[in-house]
Amino acid sequence: MAKLILLRHGASVWNEKNIFTGWVDIPLSAKGIQEALEAGKKIAHIPIDVIFVSSLIRAQMTAMLAMSVHEGDQVPVVLHPGEGKLEEWAEIYSEEEKKSIIPVHVAWQINERMYGRLQGMNKDEMRKKYGADQVQIWRRSFDVAPPEGESLEMTAARSIPYFQEMVVPLLKQGKNVLISAHGNSLRSIVMFLDHLSKDEVVKLEMATGAPVIYTFEGNRWTKDE
Repeated sequence: MAKLILLRHGASVWNEKNIFTGWVDIPLSAKGIQEALEAGKKIAHIPIDVIFVSSLIRAQMTAMLAMSVHEGDQVPVVLHPGEGKLEEWAEIYSEEEKKSIIPVHVAWQINERMYGRLQGMNKDEMRKKYGADQVQIWRRSFDVAPPEGESLEMTAARSIPYFQEMVVPLLKQGKNVLISAHGNSLRSIVMFLDHLSKDEVVKLEMATGAPVIYTFEGNRWTKDE
């Protein structure tokens, strides 16, 4: 039996300004920092063996802030495979300390949807320009992408295979995994876990800073209440 924790990052500065963010690397707001700490308290009792974060700072901040209030005494360590000196010079020589770390994998595959030409634009202004219905289609449809951006279907095409290849084997080993990522990449993973249709997934909302926990046992996923 293993635990999977899905955590959407806390509110970012652009979330609060009502701006499409996508792959723009915006940090958490003061509210988002507090959300991340509160999320950490909710999962503080669950041992964490491995952490996955997106390559965007708001997801990474959320994971680290959440772990700062964890009841365990292990230390998250960000791994940098293939990044030259960042990998080579980060060798840990204490066997004792090696046992006390939690490996943190950074993966662009679980980044937010890329919102194309909407990135940096105010959502209300885009509704005025293109119409509320069109913006809603871009935001919540499954297979319609914003101009030069990604649809949820396209996001799922990168996030689900990564999840299957990198995360599921760890869960099968009985390891507890925390994924700190984004509304759309996590929606696509939940779509896979809960066998949601494309019509069902567009209605799914992932609240900022609210952990969603699954128990994995015997190749079955059960969402904890």
